[in-house]
Amino acid sequence: MTDVPPVVEEALDPIEREQLRARIKSLLVERDAVLVAHYYTSADLQQLADETGGCVSDSLEMARFGHAAKARTLVVAGVRFMGETAKILNPEKRVLMPDLHAECSLDLSCPADDFSRFCDAHPDRVVVVYANTSAAVKARADWMVTSSIAVKVAAYLHAQGKKLIWAPDRYLGDYVQKATGADMLLWQGSCVVHERFKAEGIRDLKAQYPEAAVLVHPESPASVIGMADVVGSTTQLIRAAAELPNPTLIVATDNGIFHKMRLAAPDKVFIEAPTGGRGATCISCAHCPWMAMNGLRKLCRVLEMGENEIQVDPAIGAKAVVSINRMLQFAGQSGISIAGRSGD
Repeated sequence: MTDVPPVVEEALDPIEREQLRARIKSLLVERDAVLVAHYYTSADLQQLADETGGCVSDSLEMARFGHAAKARTLVVAGVRFMGETAKILNPEKRVLMPDLHAECSLDLSCPADDFSRFCDAHPDRVVVVYANTSAAVKARADWMVTSSIAVKVAAYLHAQGKKLIWAPDRYLGDYVQKATGADMLLWQGSCVVHERFKAEGIRDLKAQYPEAAVLVHPESPASVIGMADVVGSTTQLIRAAAELPNPTLIVATDNGIFHKMRLAAPDKVFIEAPTGGRGATCISCAHCPWMAMNGLRKLCRVLEMGENEIQVDPAIGAKAVVSINRMLQFAGQSGISIAGRSGD
């Protein structure tokens, strides 16, 4: 079991916040750098990325944005696999992160050596891995997918008579398997945030707010997905928040997404789906502790010092990019637009 650190949010007074924001904006220009932030990071970081011509999105679009950006340095506010993906797609650029210890429970649950042995034991299967994996795991895979395209890729491979290995998220894998009927061996990983959502708590909220729609990320347990009005990737959920007519939305994903949801639908009420059972002291603790390691102080320091650079072995990167590009080519040939909504 992965040791999960406590969620420690950055505490800043208004004066320090504005001083840091001003200093970071100056440093981004001086260092020829661009900030790319994930939807699950703090509102401070998301706002700063938007204000400085950076990007706030899911992990793949963060990397693709970095590839198109002219800046020589990418600063990735997120977790480690996101920095690695950015480096894989942008090997010529320097990639920095506010904290190299910001991990992902899905990534940690799938060690490359163990996974490689698992794949070797089933050589007849096509290996499909989720974006939330290390560069070495992506290098072992035939395909990398994001949550919004996973069903389409699995259905495509199933139609060809292929049997699959899926890693690492067992809940997303179960969702894809049920949607496609594909023969899939599931690696038993999970997200420490999404696996804690409780269907019974959502039922209680629905009774209290009968007009509410339920938005769920497919990394959640099947019982929670079964309660959903919309199941989708991070960007798809943000779009649904804006497009649904419901005045109240119950959201089962990391609460960092609320910043963009409130911008997209300022007139709506957003409620965190419960992660604690009845009687729990924590009604909802839906925030990744590793995402919380990112903050303005660390971002300022990494720009000042040029530290925390992500390195990916060139040989591993060359193999990993094949699985990523296979997905991108499939999306292009199928007429599936994943720019800005690829979703992890």
